[in-house]
Amino acid sequence: MTSFSLPAALTPTLSGRDAIADALYRCVLGLDTNDLALFDSAFTSTATFSIGDKTFSGLPAIHTDCFEVISKLDTTHFVTNIRINIADSGVKAAATASALAQHYRGGKGNEPDQPRLMSGAQYYADLVKDNESGLWKIEAFKMTLSWTEGDWGVMNSIEG
Repeated sequence: MTSFSLPAALTPTLSGRDAIADALYRCVLGLDTNDLALFDSAFTSTATFSIGDKTFSGLPAIHTDCFEVISKLDTTHFVTNIRINIADSGVKAAATASALAQHYRGGKGNEPDQPRLMSGAQYYADLVKDNESGLWKIEAFKMTLSWTEGDWGVMNSIEG
Protein backbone atom coordinates (compact mmCIF):
# COMPACT_ATOMS: atom_id res chain seq x y z
CA MET A 1 0.00 0.00 0.00
CA THR A 2 1.21 3.50 -0.74
CA SER A 3 1.98 5.35 2.46
CA PHE A 4 -0.07 8.40 3.33
CA SER A 5 1.09 8.60 6.93
CA LEU A 6 1.69 11.80 8.81
CA PRO A 7 5.21 12.34 10.17
CA ALA A 8 6.19 10.63 13.42
CA ALA A 9 6.62 13.97 15.20
CA LEU A 10 3.33 15.87 14.91
CA THR A 11 2.80 19.63 15.09
CA PRO A 12 2.04 20.91 17.60
CA THR A 13 3.95 18.41 19.71
CA LEU A 14 1.75 15.94 21.56
CA SER A 15 2.10 15.83 25.31
CA GLY A 16 1.20 13.55 28.18
CA ARG A 17 -0.95 10.52 27.56
CA ASP A 18 -1.65 11.49 23.93
CA ALA A 19 2.07 11.27 23.15
CA ILE A 20 2.32 7.84 24.77
CA ALA A 21 -0.77 6.48 22.98
CA ASP A 22 0.69 7.81 19.73
CA ALA A 23 3.51 5.24 19.96
CA LEU A 24 0.89 2.47 19.68
CA TYR A 25 -0.81 4.29 16.82
CA ARG A 26 2.52 4.76 14.95
CA CYS A 27 3.20 1.03 15.32
CA VAL A 28 -0.09 -0.19 13.87
CA LEU A 29 -0.44 2.54 11.24
CA GLY A 30 3.11 1.77 10.08
CA LEU A 31 2.03 -1.85 9.59
CA ASP A 32 -1.22 -0.95 7.85
CA THR A 33 0.43 1.49 5.42
CA ASN A 34 3.75 -0.35 4.94
CA ASP A 35 5.57 2.69 6.36
CA LEU A 36 8.79 1.38 7.89
CA ALA A 37 9.96 4.80 9.10
CA LEU A 38 6.69 5.38 10.98
CA PHE A 39 6.76 1.83 12.39
CA ASP A 40 10.37 2.24 13.54
CA SER A 41 9.59 5.57 15.19
CA ALA A 42 7.40 3.63 17.64
CA PHE A 43 10.28 1.47 18.98
CA THR A 44 13.67 1.74 20.61
CA SER A 45 16.44 0.00 18.65
CA THR A 46 16.64 -2.71 21.32
CA ALA A 47 12.88 -3.25 21.71
CA THR A 48 11.30 -6.65 22.17
CA PHE A 49 8.08 -7.67 20.40
CA SER A 50 6.20 -10.68 21.73
CA ILE A 51 3.25 -12.48 20.18
CA GLY A 52 2.12 -15.34 22.36
CA ASP A 53 5.20 -17.41 23.18
CA LYS A 54 7.38 -15.90 20.42
CA THR A 55 9.65 -12.95 21.21
CA PHE A 56 11.66 -10.96 18.68
CA SER A 57 14.52 -8.86 20.07
CA GLY A 58 15.82 -5.70 18.38
CA LEU A 59 14.50 -3.87 15.33
CA PRO A 60 16.17 -6.16 12.75
CA ALA A 61 14.35 -9.22 14.17
CA ILE A 62 11.10 -7.27 14.55
CA HIS A 63 11.40 -6.23 10.88
CA THR A 64 11.98 -9.80 9.69
CA ASP A 65 9.44 -11.60 11.85
CA CYS A 66 6.70 -8.98 12.07
CA PHE A 67 6.89 -5.93 9.81
CA GLU A 68 7.94 -7.75 6.62
CA VAL A 69 5.09 -10.25 7.07
CA ILE A 70 2.22 -8.00 8.16
CA SER A 71 3.01 -4.89 6.11
CA LYS A 72 2.68 -6.81 2.84
CA LEU A 73 -0.88 -7.83 3.69
CA ASP A 74 -4.00 -5.71 3.36
CA THR A 75 -4.60 -4.97 7.04
CA THR A 76 -6.46 -2.69 9.36
CA HIS A 77 -5.62 -2.55 13.07
CA PHE A 78 -7.92 -0.77 15.50
CA VAL A 79 -6.55 0.08 18.94
CA THR A 80 -8.90 1.17 21.70
CA ASN A 81 -9.42 1.13 25.47
CA ILE A 82 -5.91 2.47 25.97
CA ARG A 83 -4.90 2.87 29.61
CA ILE A 84 -1.61 4.52 30.51
CA ASN A 85 0.42 4.65 33.70
CA ILE A 86 3.28 7.16 33.75
CA ALA A 87 6.13 6.47 36.18
CA ASP A 88 7.09 9.10 38.74
CA SER A 89 10.21 9.81 36.69
CA GLY A 90 8.07 11.05 33.79
CA VAL A 91 10.28 9.24 31.27
CA LYS A 92 8.86 5.72 31.58
CA ALA A 93 5.31 4.50 31.11
CA ALA A 94 3.24 1.38 30.64
CA ALA A 95 0.17 1.05 28.43
CA THR A 96 -2.51 -1.54 27.86
CA ALA A 97 -5.01 -1.63 25.00
CA SER A 98 -7.53 -3.78 23.22
CA ALA A 99 -7.06 -4.36 19.50
CA LEU A 100 -9.01 -5.72 16.56
CA ALA A 101 -7.12 -6.60 13.38
CA GLN A 102 -8.25 -7.70 9.93
CA HIS A 103 -5.77 -9.38 7.56
CA TYR A 104 -6.17 -10.20 3.85
CA ARG A 105 -3.58 -11.33 1.33
CA GLY A 106 -1.75 -8.40 -0.24
CA GLY A 107 -3.79 -6.78 -2.99
CA LYS A 108 -6.83 -8.98 -2.28
CA GLY A 109 -8.61 -7.06 0.48
CA ASN A 110 -11.15 -5.44 -1.85
CA GLU A 111 -11.95 -8.60 -3.79
CA PRO A 112 -15.12 -10.45 -2.82
CA ASP A 113 -15.02 -13.74 -0.89
CA GLN A 114 -11.29 -13.63 -0.14
CA PRO A 115 -9.86 -15.60 2.76
CA ARG A 116 -9.20 -13.39 5.75
CA LEU A 117 -8.01 -13.62 9.32
CA MET A 118 -9.55 -11.46 12.02
CA SER A 119 -8.26 -11.28 15.55
CA GLY A 120 -8.96 -9.68 18.87
CA ALA A 121 -6.03 -9.08 21.17
CA GLN A 122 -4.75 -7.37 24.26
CA TYR A 123 -1.62 -5.21 23.95
CA TYR A 124 0.81 -4.40 26.73
CA ALA A 125 3.73 -2.03 26.23
CA ASP A 126 6.55 -0.62 28.32
CA LEU A 127 7.59 2.75 26.91
CA VAL A 128 10.35 5.30 27.39
CA LYS A 129 10.62 8.91 26.32
CA ASP A 130 13.42 9.31 23.78
CA ASN A 131 15.51 12.37 24.64
CA GLU A 132 16.80 12.83 21.09
CA SER A 133 13.49 12.81 19.19
CA GLY A 134 11.17 13.74 22.06
CA LEU A 135 8.92 10.81 21.05
CA TRP A 136 7.69 8.08 23.34
CA LYS A 137 8.99 4.70 22.15
CA ILE A 138 8.12 1.12 22.96
CA GLU A 139 10.81 -0.85 24.80
CA ALA A 140 8.75 -4.02 25.18
CA PHE A 141 5.54 -4.93 23.36
CA LYS A 142 3.43 -7.97 24.11
CA MET A 143 0.34 -9.08 22.21
CA THR A 144 -1.94 -11.78 23.59
CA LEU A 145 -4.58 -13.07 21.20
CA SER A 146 -8.03 -13.35 22.77
CA TRP A 147 -9.67 -14.87 19.69
CA THR A 148 -9.17 -15.44 15.98
CA GLU A 149 -11.59 -16.11 13.15
CA GLY A 150 -10.77 -17.10 9.60
CA ASP A 151 -7.89 -18.57 7.64
CA TRP A 152 -4.43 -18.60 9.26
CA GLY A 153 -3.04 -19.40 5.77
CA VAL A 154 -3.43 -15.70 4.95
CA MET A 155 -0.40 -15.05 7.17
CA ASN A 156 1.73 -17.60 5.30
CA SER A 157 0.74 -16.96 1.70
CA ILE A 158 1.73 -13.40 0.94
CA GLU A 159 0.95 -12.40 -2.61
CA GLY A 160 1.37 -9.13 -4.45
